[in-house]
Amino acid sequence: MLGVPWYVIGAATLVVASLPILGWAVSGSRRAVSGDAAAVAAAYDGRNVQLKVSTTDRLVVPLLRSVGRGVRRITPGGWVDSLDRRIRLAGSPATWTLERALAMKVTLGLLGALAAYTSARGALTTKVAFTAAGWFLGYLVPDVILYGRGADRQQQILRELPDTLDQLTISVEAGLGFDAALQRVAASGTGPLAEELTRVLAEIKVGVPRGESLKKLLTRTSVPELRHFILALQQAEQFGLPVARVLRIQSVELRMKRRQRAEEAAMKIPVKIVFPLVVCIFPSLFVVLLGPAMIRVARVLL
Repeated sequence: MLGVPWYVIGAATLVVASLPILGWAVSGSRRAVSGDAAAVAAAYDGRNVQLKVSTTDRLVVPLLRSVGRGVRRITPGGWVDSLDRRIRLAGSPATWTLERALAMKVTLGLLGALAAYTSARGALTTKVAFTAAGWFLGYLVPDVILYGRGADRQQQILRELPDTLDQLTISVEAGLGFDAALQRVAASGTGPLAEELTRVLAEIKVGVPRGESLKKLLTRTSVPELRHFILALQQAEQFGLPVARVLRIQSVELRMKRRQRAEEAAMKIPVKIVFPLVVCIFPSLFVVLLGPAMIRVARVLL
């Protein structure tokens, strides 16, 4: 024992003392490696999810969103409210958010101005006028599209309203409550009116009062008949009138208005047909009937 050098004893002591440290290091490194592996796997999964998204959604959409937020800050509040109203009347499409519509307006305005400037010929004032006109037309393109979609949607609601109100009246008179009848009509119907009724029911389920939910429905539509129907419902609830009787009266009134609209459209047909009759049909008829006679007259005279 005494013949063992001191440095051998010191080395053995250091080795024995380092064993616990080595075990802790190995176990900690395993946990770290497993944690790093989990993080790497999560990052890999997240990367795969991002790669599944199209390039347009990853690059163009965030750019348009940031541009739309910037444009919204500098756009007058009245213009923003008017555009938001058009979007709501069009059904609030997922691809037509307020920021995206503002970004599209600015982008199309710049493209229109650039196209008008490059195609304009003449003096500087002419180019400036063409550029301003191109920017104005490009800026109004989203408004025109939203106006057209909103008008079509409101016409669909107007056409579906009498039949929907008839179903609602029959359901209430059969003994269902108003909310249950509304849910039945919304589930069995298709189109924008059924979508709006489904949204009203969803708002009522989350705790929004029925009157407030119906008022929100009026902000998303511009059909006068639907407005009168909702106001009649609110007055019936306020004064305690029977809902079934109010629904029956409104149903009869809407059917009568639908018949009147059909008669009005039929009376407009003779007036609308005058222009194509004079411009398209009469000239062709004159050519067919008078053409051979004019040719014979010309041969005799010449």
